[in-house]
Amino acid sequence: MKRYLPLAALLVAACATEPAQDIYEVETANVYAAFETDPMPTRGDTADDPALWVNPLDASKSLILGTNKDEGLYVYDLTGKKTQFVDTGRINNVDVRGNIAIASNDETKSVSWFSIDPATQTVTHIGDTPTLKDEPYGICAGLIDGNFLAMPTYKDGTIQIWSLPYAEAKGLNAELVRTYKFDSQLEGCVVEDDGRQVFVGEEEHGIWKLDLVNDESIALSVDTIAARQGLVADVEGISIWKGEEGYGYLVASAQAADRYVIYDLEPPHARVGVITIVASPDGSVDGVTHTDGLDVNSTPLPGFPKGVMIVQDDANPESEVDQNFKIIDWVDIEAAARLNDRP
Repeated sequence: MKRYLPLAALLVAACATEPAQDIYEVETANVYAAFETDPMPTRGDTADDPALWVNPLDASKSLILGTNKDEGLYVYDLTGKKTQFVDTGRINNVDVRGNIAIASNDETKSVSWFSIDPATQTVTHIGDTPTLKDEPYGICAGLIDGNFLAMPTYKDGTIQIWSLPYAEAKGLNAELVRTYKFDSQLEGCVVEDDGRQVFVGEEEHGIWKLDLVNDESIALSVDTIAARQGLVADVEGISIWKGEEGYGYLVASAQAADRYVIYDLEPPHARVGVITIVASPDGSVDGVTHTDGLDVNSTPLPGFPKGVMIVQDDANPESEVDQNFKIIDWVDIEAAARLNDRP
């Protein structure tokens, strides 16, 4: 069912240190979460970014990783139950490739590395790579030509690209191979391994893409807030859903408007839909507001034949209380946004 998002205000004042926000009206489609994780035990704005690890031995034993930016990494099973807490200090974003996860660690100014054991579903912190730069903020992982890429982003607009052979990832011998500078604060990013490129969210501007093979490449614009296709500041979590036939979608959180913009993964990256996440019909799961990080994965899971989208929820249901992560069936997103109507 489609609806128009109520126009609460054209200019919404954020906090005194932030500029007023232009929350404009766009057509959206409603979806609701299938289930949610246990809430964070801490109050305040603590939950931030999720990542799905798919168990290569048994997809039903996959895990949801979620950062608590005051404490460390929380681990949940596919019912949303907390199974583990890994005390690493203030980590903000997390991403996964294979059985290796990485997180941006503000406390140690590093990339934190984790190994995940498919047999025991245990997550182990295996060490840190100093970034040589204050406050690593967002992060994304890639796997290209056998090399594991770790890419922290920063509030000054910098993205770093650290690389090492995947087989040596537990040795933490990552090398800084490239640094690229945008004009303003970054956080969310996602690597498209097959396309050998990274999509980056510049929070007050929009979305860019950068070629990861050509070291002389420059960033190309995907969408801007000014284009008014659905993005607003802050542009936050970004992830990719990719189908078996090769086509795919880029999904971005427009945080202040409580909505998610979906683009065709193929250039020119046309917008194909905008969704909001509302309370489930039976009232068992509340709606989602002010999402920071998100993750999308097309791997079939039990009950989710086309994968899921996982999003951080600021209010559960009260803002900054019991923050957690909501899990949405991609089939529901596909139907609501009419993605099957694509040419």
